[in-house]
Amino acid sequence: MLECKKMISLISRNTKCYFKNKFTFFTSLITPLILFVLFATFLKNIYIESFESIAAEFEITIGKRALNGVTGAWLMSSILSVSSVTVAFCSNIIMVEDKMNASINDINVSPIKRTTVAVSYFISNFFVTFIVIVTIMLIGHIYLACVGWYIPVSDVFMILFDCICGILFGTLLAGIVESFISSQGGISAVSTLVSSMYGFICGAYMPFSQFSEGLRNFLGLLPGTYGVGIMRNHYMNGYIDEIVKGATDPTVADNLSKGLKDGFDANLYVFGNRIPLGAMYGILLGSCAVLLAVYIVIIILRNKNKK
Repeated sequence: MLECKKMISLISRNTKCYFKNKFTFFTSLITPLILFVLFATFLKNIYIESFESIAAEFEITIGKRALNGVTGAWLMSSILSVSSVTVAFCSNIIMVEDKMNASINDINVSPIKRTTVAVSYFISNFFVTFIVIVTIMLIGHIYLACVGWYIPVSDVFMILFDCICGILFGTLLAGIVESFISSQGGISAVSTLVSSMYGFICGAYMPFSQFSEGLRNFLGLLPGTYGVGIMRNHYMNGYIDEIVKGATDPTVADNLSKGLKDGFDANLYVFGNRIPLGAMYGILLGSCAVLLAVYIVIIILRNKNKK
C-alpha cells in the first residue's frame, strides 16, 4: 500500500512537470494540428477526387456531406494512429530531463524502489499521451460533425479503444528507446526522426494502394501498420455504408464497399492475403506484449547493475 502511494505521487509529479510547461503541451499538439490544417486547405480535394473516381467506376454519386465526411474521417484515422506514437515520444521527455538535470539521482536515493520509478514514468506517459490524443480527437470530431457525421456510437467507442491500443504501443516503444537517452540532443533527434518518419512507414499518410507490392508486404510486417488499419475501419465504416446506399444492386454495393476499403486501407493485404480485423488487433496487442516484456527486462537488468 505504501509503495502504491509512492507510485501515485510520482505519477502525479511527472504529469504536473509535463503540463507545467505549456509550450511542451503545445508542441505535442502542433504536428497533428498542422496536418489537419494542411488537409483542410490543400489536400482535401485530392482525396475527394480519389473517392469520387472509385465511386464513378460503379456509376455512383457520393453526397456532399458523405464525401466531405469520409475524407475527414480518413485523415482523422491517420492523425490519431500516428500521434498515438509520436506524442508518446514527446511526452516521455520528463524521464530524459530527470536524467539530464540529475533529478533521478535524488529520486533513487529516496526510499522508493527503482521499479516503482520506472513504472511511474510509463503510466504518466500513457496518461499524458491519452489527454493529448483525446484533445486532438475532440477537435477532429467537431470538424466531422460540421461537414458530415456518419459514425455510429459503437464505432466511436471502438475508436477510443483503438486509441488506447495505439497509445499503449507508443508508450512502450518510447519507454524502451528513450531509456537509453540522457541528453537534450538525443531526445530531440529521436523525437524528430519518429515524428517525420513514422507516418510514412506505417502507411498513414498515403494509401497502401499507391505503394509497390514489395513495399506493401514489407510495411505489412510492421505492427504500427495495424494500428492504422483498425482505426481506418472504425472511422470509415459508417461513411462507406452511407455511400453504398446509392447502389440499388447488392452486388454493386458489395463491390463498391470493397473497392473503397481496399483503396483506402480499411482492408489490408499482406502477400496477397487480407488481414481480418481481429488479426490486426492480435498483431498490435501481441507486439505490445513483446515490448512490455522487453521493457521489464531492461528495468530488471538496470536494477541489478545499480545494486
